[in-house]
Amino acid sequence: MTFSGRGRLADQGAVRPDTPLVIAVPGGTYTSAYFDVAEYSLLERATAVGVPVLAIDRPGYGESTPVDPGESIILANAEVLDHLIGELWEEHGAGTAGIVLIGHSIGGATVSALAARGPSWPLLGIAISGCLLEAPAEAGEAWAALPDLPVVEMPRETKDFVMFGPEWTSHEDMPAASHVADSPVPKAELLDITGGWIERVRSVVAKITVPVHYRQGEFDRLWITDAAQVAAFSEAFVSAPFVDARLVASSGHCIDFHRSSASFQLDQLAFALSCCITPPGPPSAGTAS
Repeated sequence: MTFSGRGRLADQGAVRPDTPLVIAVPGGTYTSAYFDVAEYSLLERATAVGVPVLAIDRPGYGESTPVDPGESIILANAEVLDHLIGELWEEHGAGTAGIVLIGHSIGGATVSALAARGPSWPLLGIAISGCLLEAPAEAGEAWAALPDLPVVEMPRETKDFVMFGPEWTSHEDMPAASHVADSPVPKAELLDITGGWIERVRSVVAKITVPVHYRQGEFDRLWITDAAQVAAFSEAFVSAPFVDARLVASSGHCIDFHRSSASFQLDQLAFALSCCITPPGPPSAGTAS
């Protein structure tokens, strides 16, 4: 398969100890440019704090080869990205403590499925946003009614409405500035995230054994969103050492594009850095205490 994306990587040997390699996975209808919109760029903020970062185009986006959706296109994405990230680790991971995955929306579901696979490369933690347990019934009905095509172009007015909160929650340049990252979406993704994924999400996230950072926009229109749902989602990560989960006030689905962008992304990066700090192991046999 072929994959595309973008990134900011430090010069060889320039990465400080206890630093992760962050790999960011965008959601449906967005290319990897989602993480590199001017003034809202996770890539730029990561660079500013010395964290190397790669944003990848999921299968079917940018120049990345599509996958056969099979039973679940989200699980199919996770399988091929598992192999890709293993290669990225071999090529770009030198000097870092391991990998932290950041995923938004369908990218968050994909990251969760990836972590549940127990990858062979060193996964330190995941930071996900914009995915929950239950979608409004009308959402699945709306996606099912879309044209019977492999990929669909979401009307811009519809997309802006569902991706953003009330007008006052974003700056004047949004949502127009976000359109640079727009992309057609595989219809199978929209059906899976509102159908099969909801049926299997609890069993998937129960297998995750790394720390979890989770945020959900207060005004997310794509999920049934309230404090009780966030708490229930958090409790589903029964094997994770800890889960940091909460609502982000004054934000819609794409928290990265709201006035909360800077605090949200820096919070994710702080989490990623914290995942790298581990205590020393016990003394080896025969070593004096």
